[in-house]
Amino acid sequence: MRQHTTLTRDCEAAEIPYGGKVQLAAGTTVTITQALGGSFTVLTPQGYMVRIAGKDADALGEDFAAEAAKYAAALTGDKTLEQMAWEQLRTCFDPEIPVNIVDLGLVYECGVAPLPEGENKVAVKFTLTAPGCGMGDYLREDIKGKLLSIPGVKEADVQVVLEPVWNQSMMSDAARLQLGMM
Repeated sequence: MRQHTTLTRDCEAAEIPYGGKVQLAAGTTVTITQALGGSFTVLTPQGYMVRIAGKDADALGEDFAAEAAKYAAALTGDKTLEQMAWEQLRTCFDPEIPVNIVDLGLVYECGVAPLPEGENKVAVKFTLTAPGCGMGDYLREDIKGKLLSIPGVKEADVQVVLEPVWNQSMMSDAARLQLGMM
């Protein structure tokens, strides 16, 4: 995907791969390179790659509500909380690679435990494609927000772990096929 658009208002973005916050001004023309999981990876006129959160989709002329409804629809049916958690994890994407974090093999654990007050806690451990990647906090918040949107989930404990170190053999066959590695 390569779509040029002009920002209709100021918005915050996260630098890729460092994760630092930058402010983009209204009127800036950007190129959307990836629109997956409710967030957008864009190139700035200076050649920087940044991630814009779904809450700022309107600045790009995009409709976040429609995107959010699509992912909320995945939470219907006779699924367990753990199945719904895994489905939400599949809506989280590496900002540079158009494959979800589950198929990339970045999620090491996902479990659900009941809380004393009757709702549930989801605990996730995930890693990064490179230990020095600064997008860990960004991905952690994306994961946490999506897990907390599941009915019956009150808490989400999302941790970035660096061991075992990720490698390409951890990717699913679907990810390898999508990336042209098969």
